[in-house]
Parts: sequence; C-alpha cells; structure tokens
Amino acid sequence: MSDSANGNSQGDIPEIELIIKASTIDGRRKGACLFCQEYFMDLYLLAELKTISLKVTTVDMLKPPPDFRTNFEATPPPILIDNGLAVLENEKIERHIMKNVPGGHNLFVQDKDVATRIENVYSKFKLMLLKKEEASKNALLSQLSKIDEHLGKRGNRFLTGDTLCCFDCELMPRLQHIRVAGKYFMEFDIPTDLANLWRYMHHMYHLDAFTQSCPADQDIINHYKLQQGTKMKKHEELETPTYTTSIPDNIRP
Repeated sequence: MSDSANGNSQGDIPEIELIIKASTIDGRRKGACLFCQEYFMDLYLLAELKTISLKVTTVDMLKPPPDFRTNFEATPPPILIDNGLAVLENEKIERHIMKNVPGGHNLFVQDKDVATRIENVYSKFKLMLLKKEEASKNALLSQLSKIDEHLGKRGNRFLTGDTLCCFDCELMPRLQHIRVAGKYFMEFDIPTDLANLWRYMHHMYHLDAFTQSCPADQDIINHYKLQQGTKMKKHEELETPTYTTSIPDNIRP
C-alpha cells in the first residue's frame, strides 16, 4: 500500500515509510509479524486523518534486497523511516510514533486497566501452543473473558472509547493470531458467549486499518509452523490466501 501525500496550506504532509516483513510463503504479500501489523495500524489511522502520508514496503527476509542489507544489515523489520531517519527497535518505533509523528500522541492514551487486561493474552496463547493441555487453554480463556468483561462494562466500541487507540492496534492482531492459529493447531475457538469480544472483533473487521494490515490465514499458520520447526507442504504455497473475518451468527453487532 502506498498513499501519496496531499499538499496542504502548511506545505506537504510528511511521508512515513514502514518496512514490514513479507510473507514467508510467497515473499511478496504482508507477513504475519505482530509488531509490523501493530505499527502499520497506528500509522494507517494517522494517514486516514491526513496528518501523514504512509508508504508500506514489504521485505522478504529470506532473500532481502542488497540495498536493505547495506542499510540495515541483519536488522529485521519493522523499521520506520521518517525524513531519512531510520528507527529500528520496537520500543523506539512506538516512542517515535508517539512523540515525533504528527497526530501520533493522540493514539497513545494512558489506561492501566486496559494495559493490564491485554498484556498477558498473547503469552498465554503461546503457552497453550507449547503445552497443548487443558490448564493452559483455560488460562487463555480466562484472560479473554477479562477482556470481554471490560468491553461489556465500558460499553464502547473499542478498548478505551469509540475511536481506536494504541491498545486496539496491539490487541486485535493478537486476537487474529489466537483465532486462526488457535483453531489450526489446537481446535481452539473463542467462545461465542464472549459476545462483547466478538462484537469488538466485528467492529475491527470493518475498519480499513485492520483489513489493510491483516496477514492471510496461511501466513499466520506458517508463522507458528516455522517456530515449531515444521515445514510447509508444497500445496500450501499454491493456495489462494484466505482471510478469516466472519463472526458467529448469534452475535448482534
């Protein structure tokens, strides 16, 4: 995706480039790196507000182009480039978006309750994939229930209000991994009685910031296969990419 900058009365809006990992299947489409998607979403929201223009570049880390190797050596994406300045580490990218990218500070709200509820959900998912037993599955369910309860109590469309913030850009890519890879490796489904959580996901599935940055199901699955040392089968490379964005029939948006 590349949004061209529109001129405005203050001069041209700055162009931010985000370099993200490409698919480990075809080396071209978006890969399943959580941080890449998180910052893609942050910056996409700012591009929609026209505070920046966004250029997103995918790099195949199995065969990085010579200029990438020259500039960044072995540093893996995400990499943010702002007016020639390359920002390389995740925490530094986050800080740069918050402090230096026009409009970025509006995305970074302070909310200890939300931060606490979402911080362990992904580690509990990784533990479930590793242990493959009931106790770790229940620990993940318990964490998802806490997020569902929070959404029900607040009554907003998103985690802190009716507009997206940094916490949504962090949580939703992880929920998508839990949904797609949890089903594939563990037959794990997010329970339909977590209606607030499903409603939340429904709202996210209707936002360009999520759909434009979301990796294909196959890339999410392959991400964990590579971590487990499992090889992809030849037919998987030829599959047409699919994107799971349905919600259960009993959920009223």
